[in-house]
Amino acid sequence: MASTTALVQPIDPVADTRVEQKTAVLNGNTYHYLYAAPESGKWAGTVFLDAPRVPPNPINVYGLKQASDDIAALAKVVEAPQIILGGHDWGGFVVWRAAQWYPNLVSHVFSVCTPYAPPREQFASIEDLVKGPLPQFGYQMHLASGEVEKIVKDETTIRQFLQGMYGGKGPNDEPVFVPEKGVVAENLGLVGESRILNGKVLDFYVKQYLRHGIHPTLNWYRTRRINFEEDKGLLGKEKVMQPVLFIQATYDSVLKPEMSKSMDEFVPNLTRGEVEASHFALTQKPAEVNGIIQKWLEAQGLVGRKGKSSL
Repeated sequence: MASTTALVQPIDPVADTRVEQKTAVLNGNTYHYLYAAPESGKWAGTVFLDAPRVPPNPINVYGLKQASDDIAALAKVVEAPQIILGGHDWGGFVVWRAAQWYPNLVSHVFSVCTPYAPPREQFASIEDLVKGPLPQFGYQMHLASGEVEKIVKDETTIRQFLQGMYGGKGPNDEPVFVPEKGVVAENLGLVGESRILNGKVLDFYVKQYLRHGIHPTLNWYRTRRINFEEDKGLLGKEKVMQPVLFIQATYDSVLKPEMSKSMDEFVPNLTRGEVEASHFALTQKPAEVNGIIQKWLEAQGLVGRKGKSSL
């Protein structure tokens, strides 16, 4: 990891000599990932599931247990006996469960924006949460409904959707995304450029989404029941015992700061950080986020004090 005194340039999705695009078949699922090596020369990467449709595939392909199993399989492929696992949003949820399912493999965990939620004994639907403590989860009902695929279905609307999800608005501040409601279809054609997702990176995302549409991404919002059922195997093991870093985004309108207040009960070795950003903290405040992660890695003895990776 680079020193906080030097700004790391974002990955160029078209041509970047620091990364390679690779694929791996893990437990029957094909993943596309970006492979990169830090200064130590050892492995690091970002992994993406290659979008199987549901049906005919079962929804558990997008479940947290399957993601955890596939991470463990990837670790075997790259011959990593232990890994440090970090994630954001759904990825943040995955890293918590992977640490619980594979405590001997995952040595350290960091999550950006996504607080820890323990397995439940009783099922609570998204509808229950929206009517109760989490009205800002209303968008999850819309994304899971099947309606969004009907309006976001070609290059133009995928581009508009992504611009809106990453903060782009219409000329009179019309939003494309409202947490309590979901996607505002009538505003798609009004959306302007996003300040945090644009140019070649936006083009790359649009190209990737055109391969399979947005249906696979929205399947993540259809996994609540299967995640609940598979989480039953973790009841009685609710605590995450590894060293953990949680980075809160101060202005996240969905994963709000109050949602993380009870984490300490379940995460005894917890370090907290915070950045003044909204949900997309990784792109809004990359230097600050990287700085918090580096400081934590140094404190854990995993990274040299001069910023040179010792992993």
